[in-house]
Amino acid sequence: MVISKDEIKTLTSARCALPHDLLGMHKCRGGIVVRAYLRDAKTCTLVDLRDEEKARKPMKKLDESGLFEIFIKGARKIFPYRLRTRRYNGEIRQFYDPYSFLPTLSDEDLYLIGAGKDRKIYEKLGSHPRTVGGISGVSFAVWAPTARRVSVVGDFNGWDGRYHQMRALGRSGIWEIFIPGVEPGAKYKYEILAANNDTPFLKIDPYAVRFEAPPYNSSIVCDLAGYEWKDAQWLEARAKTDWSRRPISVYEVHLGSWKRVPEDGFRPLSYVEIGRQLAEYCTEMGFTHVEFMPLSEYPFEGSWGYQVTGFYAPTNRYGTPREFMEMIDTLHQNGIGVIMDWVPAHFPRDSFALAGYDGSCLYEHQDPRLGTNPDWGTLCFNYGRNEVSNFLMGSALAWFDRFHIDGLRVDAVASMLYLNFSRRDWIPNKYGGSENLEAINFIKNTTDTVHEEFRGSLMIAEESTTFRGVTAPTSDGGLGFDLKWNLGWMHDTLDYFKEDPINRKYHHNKMTFPSMYQFTEKFMLVYSHDEVVHGKSPMVGKMGGAYWGDKIANLRALYAYMWMWPGKKTLFMGDEIAQGHEWRYDESLEWSLLQYAEHEGVKNVVRDVANLYKNDDSLAANDFNPIGFEWINADDGNNSVFTFLRFCENGKTAYAVACNFTPIERKSYPIGLPRMGKWEEVINTDAKCYGGGGRGNSGFIVAEKASVNNRKYGAFALLPPMSTIIFKNETPDSV
Repeated sequence: MVISKDEIKTLTSARCALPHDLLGMHKCRGGIVVRAYLRDAKTCTLVDLRDEEKARKPMKKLDESGLFEIFIKGARKIFPYRLRTRRYNGEIRQFYDPYSFLPTLSDEDLYLIGAGKDRKIYEKLGSHPRTVGGISGVSFAVWAPTARRVSVVGDFNGWDGRYHQMRALGRSGIWEIFIPGVEPGAKYKYEILAANNDTPFLKIDPYAVRFEAPPYNSSIVCDLAGYEWKDAQWLEARAKTDWSRRPISVYEVHLGSWKRVPEDGFRPLSYVEIGRQLAEYCTEMGFTHVEFMPLSEYPFEGSWGYQVTGFYAPTNRYGTPREFMEMIDTLHQNGIGVIMDWVPAHFPRDSFALAGYDGSCLYEHQDPRLGTNPDWGTLCFNYGRNEVSNFLMGSALAWFDRFHIDGLRVDAVASMLYLNFSRRDWIPNKYGGSENLEAINFIKNTTDTVHEEFRGSLMIAEESTTFRGVTAPTSDGGLGFDLKWNLGWMHDTLDYFKEDPINRKYHHNKMTFPSMYQFTEKFMLVYSHDEVVHGKSPMVGKMGGAYWGDKIANLRALYAYMWMWPGKKTLFMGDEIAQGHEWRYDESLEWSLLQYAEHEGVKNVVRDVANLYKNDDSLAANDFNPIGFEWINADDGNNSVFTFLRFCENGKTAYAVACNFTPIERKSYPIGLPRMGKWEEVINTDAKCYGGGGRGNSGFIVAEKASVNNRKYGAFALLPPMSTIIFKNETPDSV
């Protein structure tokens, strides 16, 4: 026996931080020693691959748990070998020794990860099917710097932490092992022995691409190679696109409740099914993008995906990662972009995931004044730690790289930006301020990196404060986002519309105030899922008015107004059909409502106004240009009428929008216009095809010389009750 009793104990008690120093083949005084630690092995033989038939050497069993050793006296050179075991059930296996392989991570890899600068960290950490020296297997690597020991446990080793103890790679905090013979589909976790606790515990792989369904939540080895993408044309066009000048109408979707299959137990649609159906629906409706509520793996259905445990993995609920790829591929082939909700602001406390990962506060701050989010009962990332920021940035990049997504809608940005967000007890930054400097630096680095690596990508901020420069370039001191959700506009418009029409004149400023700050950021107008849950009522229920017909008419008028107001657009699923009840994450939308003309009419308004916006590129090109918007009359509060102009970039096309948000018909209503001639009535939300009363202007109005609203030209229009009318003119400016 060459190994000491103390060394045997470190292996058999799973207390070894450097198992590769003891196991495998090593030169020693007088020859070579080989050791193997094998589960359920009755005998073990060393097979010299230089002569497999003749050079078989039985190894001595040092411990009943499966520790074997052989000393080859006089041998001087390391040689290739395999291990041949006979199990207690008589089965014979021959395989390569995991402890005969060099690390799969280089010194440069360790440096970049430690510095937080590895843009391909997801190809280094986690589990990866590889071929090393012609031998196939899986490499495992995990960051757990304070752990005393880390093992890979899985269905390939009986979930026993003694048998695949990993090696610590210097001071990097990274543990690594290559296990030959393991194949995609294998389930695994990491068994960790913390610094100050003698009881090992199990954790998932933070970098895993696939997970087992709860309650087991095992990581699953996944091979993403070999999928044949068919979206090259889309990606090539995206790389050349300046989305600030293009139409963006986003359909926000919760995949599990968009549609269900009643004939199959009301199950949700799969990735493949929803890809085909959403592509067809969005094409019809004029939506340019789909935004999925978080599809990163999460354990609790009721979190809607916003409490993530698998930051690199599409949730198993709707299919495999390859099927997730197919969904995105299908949408791209049909001209629909894909945006994912991404949640780098916090993570849940589930014991199997990131919380207290290696027995220490690794991903979270140790001080609860920094490390907890009181609103959601979750933990906050420590952005000042290089490996943590690299983990999150790598997650963002991996969704673009592996899965070809087109954008990330970053959730809860305000909670990242401020140290005192929802906290009574908080710690100021080094300058005494409330800004989270580490989080701000992380955001800037991530937006810049995503834009550098994936041209034409979109980074969208859900940011609810007045933080300056959210959509300004980082070179100008901004955060570098492409778009910011305009939550102020959302709240103001809904506060206005919830009023009974007779009272709206007292709240007229709610609708005009957003124009004061409209061009301070690149805003996206949004009615999201947050507005139709937790007792807030569905969109149609928010509308003021005594009768159902008035509420429906209000909703039609609101959506047409929304699409003509400057900015990009996002609408939550079900809002377009005037869903009758609040959104329920575990049920399908009420598609049966479309049998009623009122509901189909709302859908048709959204379809027509979204297609109008989508098909006129020159209108969207001025979404962020102040010269593209003018009030005609913002001051008619007594009548609750709003009129404004949208100018297209081409200098030829202009739109006049007239909104009458009372149940009173306005006859011969004066509208000042910048041009003489015919203005075509292209959308009238009171049209019969939308379920309205059919009142209007016989298809057009004519602007003549007249002093109206301090303009040289004017027309007199009929404004139906509770309506928005859009007029279009394509003549040059009058002189």
